Amino acid sequence: MEANHTKDLNYYKDFYKSQLLNDTVPFWFPRSVDEEHGGYLLMRDADGSLLDDDKAVWIQGRAAWLLATLYNTVEQRPEWLEGAKKGIDFLRQHCFDTDGRMFFHVTRDGKPIRKRRYFFSETFAVIAFAAYAKASGDEEIARDARELFGKCLEYATTPGLLPAKYTDTRPSKGIGVPMILMNTAQQLRETIGDERCDEWISKWIAEIERDFVKDDIRCVMEQVAPDGSIIDHIDGRTLNPGHAIEGAWFILHEARYRNNDPHLIDLGCRMLDYMWEWGWDKEHGGILYFRDVYGKPVQEYWHDMKFWWPQNETIIATLLAYLMTGNQKYADWHQQIHDYAYSHFHDKENGEWFGYLHRDGSLSNGSKGNLFKGPFHLPRQEWYCWQALEAFR
Repeated sequence: MEANHTKDLNYYKDFYKSQLLNDTVPFWFPRSVDEEHGGYLLMRDADGSLLDDDKAVWIQGRAAWLLATLYNTVEQRPEWLEGAKKGIDFLRQHCFDTDGRMFFHVTRDGKPIRKRRYFFSETFAVIAFAAYAKASGDEEIARDARELFGKCLEYATTPGLLPAKYTDTRPSKGIGVPMILMNTAQQLRETIGDERCDEWISKWIAEIERDFVKDDIRCVMEQVAPDGSIIDHIDGRTLNPGHAIEGAWFILHEARYRNNDPHLIDLGCRMLDYMWEWGWDKEHGGILYFRDVYGKPVQEYWHDMKFWWPQNETIIATLLAYLMTGNQKYADWHQQIHDYAYSHFHDKENGEWFGYLHRDGSLSNGSKGNLFKGPFHLPRQEWYCWQALEAFR
């Protein structure tokens, strides 16, 4: 990026726009819209053929969010709005249990298969409802979005409201809850608005900085004790660099919203700096999945694999850090992760990205969609980077 700053930024802007609109989105839509039962059929093989017709509820929300967001920010294409409505209707009609909580995994026609202890299906439904409400002007959906956001706040702040995963023997908390709620609130605020968002975003950022960011050992923890101390057991020591880097760009995004708040820029860049050092594979390139904070062996056998989404989050974070600071280091990192990811994950024959590579970059399997991967991390990355570069002057 160094030789010709403007030329290179224009190159990336055009690249991300083209990949999103001509490669990534066409892989998924319109073929993934389930015209018979509603929602989306997203469990797909390399060539786009269907592997399974079950539906992961959180990815139904993510896909509806994507289509509504494209309608709101790119072009008011009727098929995007109609496609988003298919997901919204399916979520509302089939994906809520009688206790108000959402399922995680349902059949094609919406019969429940699995319900999980956490409330991430709800957070993605919030952003889907909010984006669709903005696109359609549907006030009932807007009310649903705000009401569901309120339930998420209750789940996050009321001990015992959700089933516990562990006993009270070794209490802990994860960075995932403040992170996902921060981004949910940001999306809600930027689509239909909610007066609760600013205050809560500030609280979640303060918790992340106080309890999870460890400047003394230059890392961002994934799990800590309730007081923020490190739990010296395998789960407590395990770092997830891509996840922490995602949190870094959420905070940099907030810094932009707050007129380039210098404290938040510093915090987001520190998080990125620390976890790039932990995550970047100096031998093969790409972001590793797990590391141990004390350099000990990691329990999960996929710890040294390259999953698609940490690369997506790092592409966003490095670009945003460069645009906000002008620091050449971030431009170089962006080029490194961009070049690695698009040369290894992108399927030039069929479009979209493979999800899972071995450490050396060889393909683990050819699936493009399953219970965890769908049209979200990659299209969000391409959309966000394109939009950020459009706004940068």
